[in-house]
Amino acid sequence: MKQGMLAGFSAYVVWGLLPLYWKLFEPIPAVLVLCHRILWSFIFLFILLALMGQVRPFPKLSPKGWGIYILSSLIIGLNWFLYIWSVNAGLIVETSLGYFINPLFSVLLGLFFLGERLRKVQWIALGLACSGVIYMTIRCGRLPWVALVLASTFALYGFAKKKAPLSATSGLVLETAFLLPLALGLITWNEISGPHTLLESNVKTLLLLASAGVVTSIPLILFSSAAHRIPLYMIGFLQYISPTIQFLLGVFVYHETFGKDQLVGFCLVWASVIIFCLEGLFTLKKRRNNAVMHQQDVKKAA
Repeated sequence: MKQGMLAGFSAYVVWGLLPLYWKLFEPIPAVLVLCHRILWSFIFLFILLALMGQVRPFPKLSPKGWGIYILSSLIIGLNWFLYIWSVNAGLIVETSLGYFINPLFSVLLGLFFLGERLRKVQWIALGLACSGVIYMTIRCGRLPWVALVLASTFALYGFAKKKAPLSATSGLVLETAFLLPLALGLITWNEISGPHTLLESNVKTLLLLASAGVVTSIPLILFSSAAHRIPLYMIGFLQYISPTIQFLLGVFVYHETFGKDQLVGFCLVWASVIIFCLEGLFTLKKRRNNAVMHQQDVKKAA
């Protein structure tokens, strides 16, 4: 349990600090940074799987399984690109909003596609989050589309991965493999005609680009380790570490605009997150108590 908590905490801290890393590539176009992230992530994870003896040239997957990984690769590619672009566009606070409301998007997916029903308190939490987004849209004069797209794509990615048969590491290798031809094509085209070629880059830039694979993979490995050791509800609480760190970086390190109207909107979202977490914890505790009472009744009857 302690190892799992430490691994989960470390994973979300690393994810929260990623804006510091992506800011280092500010002069380089986001799409080129994305291509290098795909390339070096594939290389790093492939080597890792090879050292673990888990490399399989062609995984035995059903047509549905292949479809899931093709879809998830497109979704995570879009999510990665938008995140890198928004960090360097001065929208770190808005990216944090996206990851605060991401669990609520996952709940909506369960509602519409899995036939799950929301409890009354969950409806209240969802309503507060929607109110916060609507308030910021009206008062700030624009829809926080970056937050909404990040939240929806990451929720869709998680939804797709629920049906995925491979491990997290093997699955990401396959997803990056699907994106690799496009990434290599864009890198090659940039080397021929682009303004930011590797041949003209200094050693520091080359090392930073190559480290994208490690930066992408390490928190994923830590998260996978945590997911096998600690209950799901603990993961639910830990996941808010990342957007909290992002929010603090955006406001206090990079001094992004954060006025009264944004504060009101964020407070509504934070209230919804608190209500959502507390309701989930209370429901889980109630179910456990009911399960214990049922076992006691069965023993008495026996």
